[in-house]
Order: sequence, then C-alpha cells, then structure tokens
Amino acid sequence: MIRTRIHTPPRVPVRASFPRRVAAAPVALLLPLAAVLLPTSLAAQTADPAYDTEIERLQTDPRVREALALLESSDERTIAEQIELTQIPAPPFMEDARAARFLEMMRDLGVDSAWIDTEGNAIALRRGTGDGPVVALTGHLDTVFPEGTDVTVRMVGDTLYAPGVSDDVRGLTAVLAVLRAMNETELRTGGDILFVGTVGEEGLGDLRGVKHLFRDGGPRIDAFLSVDGPSDSRVTHQALGSYRYRITFQGPGGHSWGAFGLANPAHALGRAVRLFDDEAADFTAAAGPRTSYNVGVLGGGTSVNSVPFEAWMEIDMRSESPASLDRIDAILLAAVEEGLEQENAARTRGEPLTVDVERIGTRPSGEIPVASPLVQRSIAATRALGLEPGLGRSSTDSNIPISLGIPAVTLGGGGTSGNAHSLDEWFLNTNGPRGIQRVLLVTLAQAGLAPVGAP
Repeated sequence: MIRTRIHTPPRVPVRASFPRRVAAAPVALLLPLAAVLLPTSLAAQTADPAYDTEIERLQTDPRVREALALLESSDERTIAEQIELTQIPAPPFMEDARAARFLEMMRDLGVDSAWIDTEGNAIALRRGTGDGPVVALTGHLDTVFPEGTDVTVRMVGDTLYAPGVSDDVRGLTAVLAVLRAMNETELRTGGDILFVGTVGEEGLGDLRGVKHLFRDGGPRIDAFLSVDGPSDSRVTHQALGSYRYRITFQGPGGHSWGAFGLANPAHALGRAVRLFDDEAADFTAAAGPRTSYNVGVLGGGTSVNSVPFEAWMEIDMRSESPASLDRIDAILLAAVEEGLEQENAARTRGEPLTVDVERIGTRPSGEIPVASPLVQRSIAATRALGLEPGLGRSSTDSNIPISLGIPAVTLGGGGTSGNAHSLDEWFLNTNGPRGIQRVLLVTLAQAGLAPVGAP
C-alpha cells in the first residue's frame, strides 16, 4: 500500500497517485552549490544607464549622504546587535525568543506599528507619504541548528565565530541598521516599508514565514527585498525550486532469524534508492535546465538482529525549471513504487509492506527579469559603490514572491563569512557597512524618496 502526502502549512495531507513510468527529459547536472552565480559581465551587459542616473541622484541628496555615512559611523553598534541576536537561540520552529527581541529592537528605533503575526514573523511598519509601492525588507530569524546548540559568539582576532552568526543574523542586523539610518536622518519614502524578520526559511521550515506573508489576508507587498548572509555584490533574482520528501517503508518487523522471510523495509528502501539513482543520474546528466537530487538522511530499525518495522529517508531535489523538477519528482515516486513491489514480491512469508510518502518541502522556481526596475536598481546600486554585480540563482525567502510574479531580489548584508550551517560558522566585518549601504540605496529607490518636508 502506498500513501502519498504533500506537507504544507497548515499541515493538511493531500493524496496523490504514483505514475507507473516516467520518460526522462533532458536536464543538466547541478553542481552542489546553494547558490549559482551567472557571469558578472552579464550584469554590465544588461544594465540600463537610466538606473545608474537614478542611484547617482539619490547619492547627491544630503539626507541620503548622511544616512550612508551613519551606517559607517554606527558600525560598532551593528556588530554589537549581530552578537546579541546570534546568542538568542532560534532553532527550527522555535524562533519566538529571537523574534520578540528583534521586534523590541525595531520598536525602540521607532516605527508606526509592530506585531508578531500568527506564523511568528516579526513585522514593523514605517509609513510613507502614500505615494509609492509598499516594500518589504526582510531577514530570516531561524537557524538550522537544533535546540541546545551553543550559540555563544567567540571573537578570534577580528573574526566572529558562532552557529548562525552570518546566516542570517547578518541579514537581521542589516534590516535594523537601515531602519536606524532612515529614522536618524529623517528620510521619508513615498511607499510604506515593512521591516520583517521571517520564520522558517531554513530546512524543514519550508519558507513558512514568507508563504504566510503572501497568503490571502496578508499585508500588501509590491516589492520584496531579502537580506541573507554577507556579500555586497551578489544580486539573486532567480529562484531555485526544490521538492523535499520523507519516505517511510513500514512492515511487521521481527527477529532476524526467527522471522526471516518477512518483507524488509530497509531492503525496500535500498531498492528504491538504487532504482531512483540509476534513472535520475541519466536524467540529470542530459542537456537542459540544471537539476540535482540527494538522499540526505536515513533512519529506522531497532537492532542489528531485528527485521525493522520501518525504514525512512529524506530526499532533496532541486531544479531551475518547474517542469524538470516535476519530471525528477515523478522518477522518484515511480522508483519508490517499484522498490516496494520488488521487496513485497521477494518475501516468503508475512504481510506486504506499505510506504508513506510525505512531501515536507516545496519551494517554487522562477525568476524576475533582469530588466525589472528592482533588479536594475540593485545592479546600479552595486556599481555606484564601485563593485561589479553578479546576477544569480538561489533558494531564499525571495522564492515565494518571485514565483508569484512580484518583484523580489535577495542581497547580502556585507562582510564575508564561511562554514555556513556548521558549528564553526564565522563572520568577518570586511567592508561590512558597504553591503548595508547598498541595501539602503535599493530600498529608497524602490519605495521612492519623498521630498524634504513631505507630510
């Protein structure tokens, strides 16, 4: 028996059937990178000079110049906030304490209203004059690290070490720094700005925070700017889609000698992995949109001398193309069905196995055209700071608005970092303010800078 579930908040199972066979369409192998950058020359080739002029005009405004300078002079405070927020644990689905402190920090800086929504996102509204689009400026609150992880920040020389110190506390502190700079220099915008700390960006969080923002009844958002990690030159305007599954084979189990001949869930799982890998390898090696797959976690069983009553695995599949993602998804489901059938056919006694297939993650693909004003402003702001922009694709909170056709990019918050998602994650504040300056310029350009004395 095969049970298939699609796991999306709220957690309501959706039934689906397995395809019997899948015709492999050509796709290319994706290198094991979280983000894929396009050649930097592409940004230069596609840059519209009109947006360079727009950003240059912004930089000549005395208030903007003051705000840019403030981001440098207040850098010590930004780092102090980065250390403080890092040391507030935010395990998956347990971001409440960090969200509460982040909200308090935004209120202390000054906003028109602030709240925690029903999914746990921390949101603050800074009203504009009403003459411009609503822009969301976000960082994500959660980390990949489980409850009990030591998140104490260690300073070694000029480098900060701690789990999550860059991904994405740097994004959160960039959001705070932009709000502080705007308030202290009395920068008004035409459009409202939502300053947001989202939940559930990592792992099994499945972008639950940003998905909630864009559900019916959520706040109006006309443009979305995510700040994730370091960097001051990358512009992510393409979303890398993914499907994630937890697949559990189940049976009666028994003694390895006395119950020999029962269908074995671990053997069925092994058959399914082999079948999937054989066909998926051919699929991803062909020419076409880049696609990847990975069996990342395995579990089950009670002892070495017991036929397990269950065996399970978690699988991640990614692709630039929604159609290619659906095709490799069908290859997986067909392999699971065939692995189950083979193991049940091989048994000499007992009841047949069943399998439960739960989709635990769905991240849509898509892209915002390079010609989009938000992408062009990001390119222009990067160039205005003397840097060469690199356009790229990644899996971030921006996936959701991108998939909905809402202008969205992900930028870094400045500095450099390494060993993300490890206990030895580090952050070095190399030209750190520059990344936040870029975020400020893009935010002001997108929301519209109101004239001096605007009501």
